[in-house]
Amino acid sequence: MSKHLTNNIASRESEVSLAELRGDCARMAPHWTAPVKTATVTVKPSLIHGVTVPPASARLIDAMSEYGD
Repeated sequence: MSKHLTNNIASRESEVSLAELRGDCARMAPHWTAPVKTATVTVKPSLIHGVTVPPASARLIDAMSEYGD
């Protein structure tokens, strides 16, 4: 994309109001359908195999609050 086009797109995006954004979403919504909900099946932890978590990732998650940081 040329620099000229990129600047025009960026300036236009910053000018979009919340009302315009909501209107755009309302017009697009009928084009999308939600997938049919399927029943979830609980899996026993003893049946989960092959999942490994690097120690650094485990420490990061362990250090986070209950609802995320």
